Amino acid sequence: MREYNLRNPFSGRVLREKPDPSSDDAAFSQEESARRTLTVSQLAQRIAGIFDDHFASGIWVEGELSDPKVYPSGHLWFDLKDAGASVKSVMWSMDAKRLKFQPEQGLQVVCFGKVEYYAPRGEVKFIVRSIEPKGIGALQLAFEQLTKRLQEEGLFSEERKRSLPLFPERIGLVTSPRGAAIDDMLKVLDHRVEAVLFPTRVQGDGAAEAVARGIRELNELGGLDLLIVGRGGGSLEDLWAFNEEQVARAIFQSKLPVISAVGHEKDVTVSDLVADVRAATPTKAAEMVVFQRRACFDRLAAVLDNTAFTQPEEWLQEIQEQIEEIQEGMIEGLREPVLSAAHRLSLLHRDLLACSPRSVILQQAEKLHSLRGSLDTGMARSLEQIASRFTALTGRLNDLSPLKVLERGYSITFGPDRKILKEAERVKPGDLIQTTLHKGSVKSRVESIGDERYGYKSKRDV
Repeated sequence: MREYNLRNPFSGRVLREKPDPSSDDAAFSQEESARRTLTVSQLAQRIAGIFDDHFASGIWVEGELSDPKVYPSGHLWFDLKDAGASVKSVMWSMDAKRLKFQPEQGLQVVCFGKVEYYAPRGEVKFIVRSIEPKGIGALQLAFEQLTKRLQEEGLFSEERKRSLPLFPERIGLVTSPRGAAIDDMLKVLDHRVEAVLFPTRVQGDGAAEAVARGIRELNELGGLDLLIVGRGGGSLEDLWAFNEEQVARAIFQSKLPVISAVGHEKDVTVSDLVADVRAATPTKAAEMVVFQRRACFDRLAAVLDNTAFTQPEEWLQEIQEQIEEIQEGMIEGLREPVLSAAHRLSLLHRDLLACSPRSVILQQAEKLHSLRGSLDTGMARSLEQIASRFTALTGRLNDLSPLKVLERGYSITFGPDRKILKEAERVKPGDLIQTTLHKGSVKSRVESIGDERYGYKSKRDV
């Protein structure tokens, strides 16, 4: 009998070819199989055992994130897939919260974890412990994702950034109490500016939260002119606390101007982009603070030379001339803006007057007056036309009046029924009729009826 070089994971026995059904071995095999019948739970345990044996130390799997979703519990669920297959995957909250970047749809990643068989549902899941973006570091991807989002929200806008006070008296420092950064800053400040230190961690777990808390508490302290937030140089991992969103938002919400001084000149962090001013190093930040004060004192020292004591009148005259020159420059510099502003104000005043209720009422009153004049003129013209037509119609009516006919010698005769008599046949001898003349009327009684034009009389003649 030929044997395969493969062991059965369920029984530990050596697999053999399927025996001939007619042989005695076949009967023995069937009987043996019946004795080795498993329950579903036993089968599930053996399947789980296979995964435990093969993936106990964990495996690395490369694929594409599909439909990643973080649930309220903090667990990250997603499918890890390629062109030929897909695996249900989960990253529990304790591991997911350590991710520096946001898992995005379609992101190519390399995941480390182990495979588990969940018996109650008969599901195979890939339990992921860590995720690394393919081809780019996780921290670099997180930096790019966060800067893009914060820029879209306007946190990097130059319009909202504030200028530093010219002569700060008291400043706040959010940094580590140990190291070269704090020593260099205090050395530059040299007691010329009072510094209030909020000691904090600047790298490692909890550093970002501590830096953000320091910014908030120094804002609430009061009496400060500005803040310096930063630390000395280091790797990207060392500086990462200043790339966290909570630090960026604390700087953005600060009521005090903020100088971000993180790492060396080549290092750029999210806090540098949000802060009002970025300093290349912590030492440079301290120099920015004392620069204006030092420059002012230097100018004052240059002015207060021996002349001020040996020839005070000339010194005062020189100071007066400088003041007048500065005054003239200020006036000249303000003239054009003031004139421009006055012109704009005049235009706005004119526009405002045009929109005022009084102006609108006057315009409508003028329009009403004009319409009333047009109405009066139109009515007079219409009345003239109507009067002319009335006169013409009256003349025509008068020409057609029966009275005009009577003036020419004609008359109108009314029968007994007081209707105009047009036919002789309508009356009979003895009827009383009335004839209207041009002047007056005549009543008469009918004696006979006939057609005098043809020389005969009616048989009704009296």
